[in-house]
Amino acid sequence: MGLTRRQKWRIEKIQAERIARAQRVSNDSECLLENANDAQTGLVITRYGQRLLVEAESGELYQCTGRKNIELSVAGDQVVFQTIGDAEGVVTALLKRDNQLSRAHKLIAANIDQLWLVVAIEPHYQFELIDRYLVVAENAGLPISIVVNKIELSQNDDQIKYDFSMYELAGYEVVYLSVKDQININQFKALLDDKTHIFLGQSGVGKSSLINELMPKLNLRVNEISTKSKLGKHTTTNTTLYHIPSGGDLIDSPGIREFQLDELTDKEILSGFREFKPFIGQCKFRNCAHINEPNCAIKQAVESGVVHTQRYQNYLNLIT
Repeated sequence: MGLTRRQKWRIEKIQAERIARAQRVSNDSECLLENANDAQTGLVITRYGQRLLVEAESGELYQCTGRKNIELSVAGDQVVFQTIGDAEGVVTALLKRDNQLSRAHKLIAANIDQLWLVVAIEPHYQFELIDRYLVVAENAGLPISIVVNKIELSQNDDQIKYDFSMYELAGYEVVYLSVKDQININQFKALLDDKTHIFLGQSGVGKSSLINELMPKLNLRVNEISTKSKLGKHTTTNTTLYHIPSGGDLIDSPGIREFQLDELTDKEILSGFREFKPFIGQCKFRNCAHINEPNCAIKQAVESGVVHTQRYQNYLNLIT
């Protein structure tokens, strides 16, 4: 039986009160509940089943369970929790998210500052796959940039720069790296500072090598999280948040790195090309498909050089 309107109202009211109390703790260091030492804000590091590993502001890790009337929380979430032992606690409230990443209606991670689509010289990057990732990110309202890895394998640097110029023209940041030859690695690390990141991309493009470069002691951190959460080997397949030693955080799991792209509707594809947005609704015909129609604002933008010809062709490839 579903909840009555009054029951829903009471749950929302209790949740709002807990969040308000948590904010007072954060801002004024005041008591949140009767036991001031118990209630505090924390960061969800990983989740397995009904259990959470929460990091307190002190850096200590607590294995927690969540109250039944609280929405499912995932890596990256900010929560309020109460300690009930030396390393255990109960999550009592979920703080408001800035954003979230979901695939196939499954919530994966929250509060992401930057997605990085990692592509490579080998296996050679494919425009259609790149654009599908970008469209997904645009429709989810998540900022995304591109990493071109393994540039030491390039036989034609000018061609690579030309290929990705269309993404730079559209406003995407493009970073060229070689983990093997340590090209632009320090510059890339500086871009990660003070933000929470997720790496995406197909198998073989060097995501694992890049992650190991950023976090050379990753195995030690995985073992620590496994010990604290008592999840053992499962931690390596869970979505987990790690702190990058040079600055910033990384939310990672094999499932995130290579998640399957959902089927996209023509409307989602259109709205996923960010440089098209100023021209949508400006065409002569309201139902313009931006293919063969006369007086199409997007096609005119292509002809004038405002929209890159290859990007427009990529759009046509995705909708046909």
